[in-house]
Amino acid sequence: MPTALTETNLPRPARRGKVRDIYDLGDTLLLISTDRLSAFDVVLPTGIPERGVVLNELSRFWFQRLSGIVPHHFLAMGVDTPRVAPYVADLPMEVARRAMLVKKAEPVLVECIVRGYLAGSGWAEYRKHGTIGGRAAPDGLQESQRLETPLFTPTTKAAEGHDELITMEQTEELIGRDLARRLERLSQELYAAGHEYALGQGIIIADTKFEFGLLDGEVLLIDEALTPDSSRFWDAKTYGPGRAQDPLDKQFVRDYLDGTGWNKEPPGPELPPEIVQQTARRYRDVYQRLTGAPLP
Repeated sequence: MPTALTETNLPRPARRGKVRDIYDLGDTLLLISTDRLSAFDVVLPTGIPERGVVLNELSRFWFQRLSGIVPHHFLAMGVDTPRVAPYVADLPMEVARRAMLVKKAEPVLVECIVRGYLAGSGWAEYRKHGTIGGRAAPDGLQESQRLETPLFTPTTKAAEGHDELITMEQTEELIGRDLARRLERLSQELYAAGHEYALGQGIIIADTKFEFGLLDGEVLLIDEALTPDSSRFWDAKTYGPGRAQDPLDKQFVRDYLDGTGWNKEPPGPELPPEIVQQTARRYRDVYQRLTGAPLP
């Protein structure tokens, strides 16, 4: 499977992130969601087949579904030749399926995380300190328990290394009080709408992250939205508090890696074929369950 854009006549060189290639087309960007996978901030040597297709198509689904809450940066998919051709022509199909044309917004350098259930780093923090996102939490909470009110727990957006948890006060200092409060409200509304819809499809969104950008003074939802890479998905039928859940997302790979003894420093280990296949199946299944259609 391709991991980088190669056979095109794009006017400017790409900026290559961990798992995405970004092309600057002037007033727009072409985002290529590759099949590369990162875990613990390390790009793994083994890709996940059609991972990029799932992320793009599912993001488009959510951008359009949630547009009544906040506008988004999405313009067209790479396979939408009439809309993409004025910007870039002759995209190979395997690249076009992973490509998205978007508005060029200025990213807000905060990752907006919403936690509706106690899991992952939130659960680890609670066990160690009795807090969630740096805030005091009630005694006696269980792993995977649904929180009475979803929590907004922002982090820094690090170009390299690990993102760091920050308080709301630090967020306000970083991006301004009005914008910080607005992003908190939007993130909560997006999570609530996404959680309610997904639950109707038999999937729990335990937590997720949103990213926002500014364009001509307007806040836009950017990057990706409610995907298996940016969210924690559980099967509602098998859900039960007091234990870890079977993940339907990238956590499946993290769990495998946790059992290998890897020190979480580069280089990452190769993934065995069965882990690759099961991860790809989880991504495709989540897409189909949420959208009601097979992956294009």
